[in-house]
Amino acid sequence: MTRAGNLRTAIVAAAAGVAIASIQTPVFAQEAAPAAAASMSLAFFGAAIGLGMIVIGAALGIGRFASAAAEGIARQPGAADKITGAVNLPLFLLEGVAIIAEVGVLLIVLTK
Repeated sequence: MTRAGNLRTAIVAAAAGVAIASIQTPVFAQEAAPAAAASMSLAFFGAAIGLGMIVIGAALGIGRFASAAAEGIARQPGAADKITGAVNLPLFLLEGVAIIAEVGVLLIVLTK
């Protein structure tokens, strides 16, 4: 499958998840909630979408780095040590940014 096909599949899956989440909410309907609770659930929904985007973005970035490194090593096996060393730092930084963003989202959820 091509990258465009993978992206299309990811977008369709995300849209399906949002549709399912919005459909099942009335099923569990209870008495009318105060306005603060409604805005709180919207904040949780936004945090969940943001967390999903963080994870997908980090996975795509790490995947591109790893594929470029594998391609470079396949072209020049003698330079495998240099390529691996040059790729490790950006991978660690990308993963660190994703973890910091996830912690930020969780702090927003837990302080609401």
